[in-house]
Amino acid sequence: MILAQLSIYPLGEGSSLGPFVREGVKIIEESGYTYQVGGMSTAVEVPQLQDLFDLVAKIRQAQLDKGAKRLVMELLPLARVGGCPAARPLNRGSLAGAPVDRSGLTV
Repeated sequence: MILAQLSIYPLGEGSSLGPFVREGVKIIEESGYTYQVGGMSTAVEVPQLQDLFDLVAKIRQAQLDKGAKRLVMELLPLARVGGCPAARPLNRGSLAGAPVDRSGLTV
């Protein structure tokens, strides 16, 4: 199992990145993977490293298709062999059960 923190956003696209961010969160949501949106990044849990790379590639392409010319892509994967007993499971699409405001969060 791979737990990763990712943040993908365009540079030079004005002050509102909301449309780009919402598209990224939508792609993650549609993937069916467990995820948790945060203020600066999104945590996502995927079965294999290639699944993570495929997800990042989809988000990247969607943002380019929306008109982004330059993207910042931060990716911090953690491979958990046999699980991690100290780690709490992610709440799908929320922070500790709180409602998710996707209007200005970074993917």
